Parts: sequence; structure tokens; C-alpha cells
Amino acid sequence: MTRTPAATGVRPKSLARAPGDEHDRPVHPEVRTSAGSVRGTTEHGVSAFRGIPFAEPPVGALRFAAPRPVRAWDGVREATTFGPPPPQAGVFGMDALSEDAGDDWLTVNVWSPDPGPSAGLPVMVWIQGGAYTIGTGSLPEYDGVRLARHGVVVVTFNYRVGLEGFAQVDGAPANRGLLDQVAALEWVRDNITAFGGDPDLVTVFGQSAGGGSVAALFGMPRARGLFRRAIVQSAPGTFFTPELAADIAAACAAELGFRPTVADLSTVAPALLPAASDAVTADITRWAPRWGQAAPRSILFSPVVDGEVLVTTPWRALAEGAGRDVDLLAGHTRDEQRLLTALDGQLGQVTEEQAATALATFAPDPDRYREAFPSAEQQYEVVLSDWLFRMPTYHLAVAQEAAGGRVHLYELTWPAPGMGGALGACHGLDVPLVFGNLTSGQPAALLDGSPEAEDVSSAMRTAWTAFATHGDPGWPVYDATRRPTRLFDVRSTVTTYPEETSREIWREHTFGPLPLVLPGSP
Repeated sequence: MTRTPAATGVRPKSLARAPGDEHDRPVHPEVRTSAGSVRGTTEHGVSAFRGIPFAEPPVGALRFAAPRPVRAWDGVREATTFGPPPPQAGVFGMDALSEDAGDDWLTVNVWSPDPGPSAGLPVMVWIQGGAYTIGTGSLPEYDGVRLARHGVVVVTFNYRVGLEGFAQVDGAPANRGLLDQVAALEWVRDNITAFGGDPDLVTVFGQSAGGGSVAALFGMPRARGLFRRAIVQSAPGTFFTPELAADIAAACAAELGFRPTVADLSTVAPALLPAASDAVTADITRWAPRWGQAAPRSILFSPVVDGEVLVTTPWRALAEGAGRDVDLLAGHTRDEQRLLTALDGQLGQVTEEQAATALATFAPDPDRYREAFPSAEQQYEVVLSDWLFRMPTYHLAVAQEAAGGRVHLYELTWPAPGMGGALGACHGLDVPLVFGNLTSGQPAALLDGSPEAEDVSSAMRTAWTAFATHGDPGWPVYDATRRPTRLFDVRSTVTTYPEETSREIWREHTFGPLPLVLPGSP
């Protein structure tokens, strides 16, 4: 890719004034995209454009199809409100967001401190999480103003989730949600210059299922060349075989009396599909023998290693050199599982039997966990943190380094003050810290108004935007001997990767796609 002044760490001339300056900035900025002109707003010195279509609505004849380019429009389109989210599962009341909201689900949102084709700013494209079943780029925790004020263009967008985006449906391409993400990145490539961004200096970043999506892009030939850098935050290790994905899709379709085919499911109102998957989740123990490790964690949707859209797992892709030309920043929180345990009502109540079941189901070596962690609560928390988030993310860094690519590693260790500090450095705590949205959105409740949050947030925002600008977040690249890791806390430090016990236990483990477990299978 072309090396721009920003890629070499030189500040573009257009940012000689502070990004927040209001001088000479229109209140309602207009930008011309490839499909037509859009008019946004100015907020705290940042130009914001919301709800810009990057693909045609995937409904009607386009239901369950790969995304199609958006048709051009005449005149100036108002880009002041977010587009409707795709159909959502009922978790955290997300299903209410998509009720009667319209079907123009595939839209992008842009925040720019200096819109205009000459700015040449780094671009940060966010992929939100939500277990591949919920999520929309319009949530208040993803507002891009504070991050953009660091001199970057911030992009969020919607992609199809649940049955619409990830179910294995006969007659439809696999991984439609991932294809939506590629289409959004193509839109960025073709249009971001007009918003002040440099299309050769794109960083894609995401957390949880968003981090898994960023990782999946390394295994997608269609995504090559669309981003220069990648940030993976707490990526889940769940990728499915086509057989497992098809079996789960069949169970969901059966809730509605249908087969998992385009012909059948395209007749179902979009809002009804998440309800079907919610019903299956509520009765998940019924499927535990067939769905293996996915069932006890209630995981119905994940990227499918289908061999065409997603040709291999991200660990294998990186090991084979897919990331040699992409700078990678990867990390996780220390206490990933703690919030999930609290949501299950089990915080402080994990029994010996529950810990034993978790170890037998997920641990490569249960005895080593028992030796290292004396209490049932510790065993349960650590093995589930390791299986779902910590070790999959760490192994991405290992694979990148082993193949000759650049990677920086981090861990968030600052404990969330919410619930009296009982949640520790839990899953999702990094989201408000990275965006700087410390008082808005559901994750802000984890911060409980702590004054320390601003310091940790400032450190993370500075590192993320520095990485997006010149590939250096401020600490040494990872190597297999020293294993340098930035620990984000009130007083951040750089040390050897701290989760040594887990690292050793999982050293020889290979993260492959989860299979369908048939009778008689080992």
C-alpha cells in the first residue's frame, strides 16, 4: 500500500490547528460520496454523518443474499440520524431497538475532525460486538466524537447478526454478516477521502464478537488490502464448522415450522427470526450433546469456516502469513468471565460441581487448573476466561509473531469500580475506555463515575490512535522470548505477559472450528 505522510508518523498539515477548533467549520457540512451527497452536523468541533447507506437493504429479493451496492440518489441526503439496526435478539432489551425501525439496516456513520479530501487522516473502522446476535453502530457507547478529537476519522456501521447474518441457510452464502463488514470496508476505501480520511491508512478494530470479526477478516480473501492495521479486543475463539452451523440453523427454523432454506425463511418477517433463536437458547440443554462446547455457553452463532467466504480460522491464516503486511494490536481484559458470571447470578456462588464441569468441558488439562487455582470460583472463572477470550486472543498474537508479522500485546488490569469492584477487569470494560464515553451507554455503568476512569481511558485512546497513525502504540512489539505486554491500569506498566499459568496450559492447543458432535463421536 502507498505510504502516506500519516503512515510515517508525520502529522498532516491539515491538522496544524487542533481537531476541535470550530474555525471555518460549517454547522451542516456536506460531502459527496460515490452514491450521492450527504449533509451532516457539527458536534464539539467534529463533523458527524449518520445513517449513510453502504449497501441496498437486504430484504425482499435480497433477503439472505450477499450485500449489493447501494443505488445512487439525487440531491442531498440528510445524514443526521442513525439508520435502523438489523433484527436483534432479546438480550439486554436489544430487540426493542429494531421494532418497526425500517429495513435499511446496512448504513455507516462517520466522525471526522477535519472533513475534506486534502486532510489525509488515519481512519479507524469499528466493528461492534454482541455474540454475533445483537449489535448496532448507533449505540451511545460507540459515539466517535472523543476518539475523533485525537486526529482520526472514526467509522461505525451495522452488519447483519443472528439468523440473518450468520445462520447456515441453504441457498444463501455463508457468513453474510462478515460479507456486510467487507462491503462496509469497501465503502470506506471508495469514499473516506471525501471525509478527510486516508484509504491507505485504515485500522479496523473491534471487541468481543467484533474482535472475532476483525480476526476473521484475516481468513477472508475478499478482505485483503482493505485495511493496513487491526486491533483485536477480547476475540472469542468460537468458529463453527458448516455441519454445526447447519444443525443450529435447522433447530432455529424448526421453532417456526420451517426448514433452514432461503425459500422458507425469506417468507418469515425479519423480527420473528431472533425470537426463534431466543427460544432455542432458552432450551439449550436439549442440544448439549450435539453442539458440544457451544451449547453450555449458549453460543448459537459464530463465523463459519465454509472454505469459500471464510477459508480458514484466523489462527491458521496468521500462521500462514496473512498478517505479515498488517500491523496488529491484540489483547484482552484480566477478568473476562466475571461479568458473565454476574449476569448468570452466580458471582460468589460457584460450586465445586460447576467448576468441575467447566474444567471437564473446556480445559486442555483440568488437573493443572486445580493445582494452580485452589478455589472452585477461581477455576471456573479462569478456565472460562481462557477458553472463550483470553487464550484465543493471545494465540492470535503468537501466530502473528511466529509468521514474521508485527504485533503489540496488552491486557486491561484496571478493575471496574461498579458493583463495589466485584467485577474486576471484566469483559466489555475496554469499550467505554477506548471510546472515552464514560457516562453514556450501558457499559458506562461499569465505571460508576470513577475519576480514575478518565486517566485509564486517556491512556488507551492515546495508544489506539497512535497505533492507527503510525503503527506504534507506545510499547515494544511482542516477541516469543520476552513477551512484552502493556498492562493498562491507573499506573500502566510494560511487563512479561502476566497470564503465565494459562499460557503454559494452552501452549499446545489448536483453536479449530467447533464441530457437530454425532453419536459415537470421540
